[in-house]
Amino acid sequence: MIRPAQKNQLHPRNRFREGYDFPALIVCHPALAAFVKPNAHGDPSVDFAVPAAVMALNQALLKQAYGIENWDVPPGYLCPPIPGRSDYLHYLADLLRIDHAGPIPRGRSIAVLDIGMGANCIYPLIGASEYGWRFVGTETDPVALRSAKKLVAANSKLADLIDCRQQTSPFVYFAGVVKTGEVFHASMCNPPFHASAAEAAESSRRKRRHLGGTRETMAILNFGGQAPELWCEGGELGFVQRMIAESALVPRACRWFTSLVSKSEHLPRLQQALRVAQAGEVRTIEMAQGQKKSRILAWTFPI
Repeated sequence: MIRPAQKNQLHPRNRFREGYDFPALIVCHPALAAFVKPNAHGDPSVDFAVPAAVMALNQALLKQAYGIENWDVPPGYLCPPIPGRSDYLHYLADLLRIDHAGPIPRGRSIAVLDIGMGANCIYPLIGASEYGWRFVGTETDPVALRSAKKLVAANSKLADLIDCRQQTSPFVYFAGVVKTGEVFHASMCNPPFHASAAEAAESSRRKRRHLGGTRETMAILNFGGQAPELWCEGGELGFVQRMIAESALVPRACRWFTSLVSKSEHLPRLQQALRVAQAGEVRTIEMAQGQKKSRILAWTFPI
């Protein structure tokens, strides 16, 4: 049966809006069964403080909803929440519909640039499966890049829709990876949230306490992410400010430039950066998954 607690804050097209059907997920991915047990309300769930449980759940969700096989990430790399990641793509599809003045745009004619796709390659895999879009995913971390390429190769039906490219500098987003004459309908990015390793570690400790982690899970210093995934110089604010500045240098590279922004207090300074960059239309799209609030900041430049 479907878990009663509905995720009705998710996008209307989100495949996980009505919760998880654990019996069906276990049929799809039997390894999940070892981690499913009643939660405090008596409903089937998994312990989200246990990395192996989260991995098994993600593998089941991706296989059941999108037909994505053999999904995995190297030890210690970010294991993302699938419903929230798919929400970004659904809202991006709504944004692209503005330009097409009709149905949600689907198919390989739509090209999307994923800045920092990560070892999990989650946005290209879901976006190519859900909408049939073409993706270019960029990554500075060689281990993450190899992992993403391996995931693409393991899903042959998506392989011709996803191109994984090496970005040489963590402070550059478009130069060196966007080819001459290449134009994208949109870029997307889930930037590092934190400004230092210490800040990222403290956030992880708070997360484990909130999840009721055991002594063993509390001992893991960096639960769910490597340094480039979790922190960068200037944190999220500095990352997106640099992206805005560089986007002004290549205003025709993307119809819509977008990024997740986790902290609403960053919006005034980012909006000021967009004014300085002389962006045209600017949109802020609110998202929510349970208690977690986030938003997409999107901007264009005058044609």
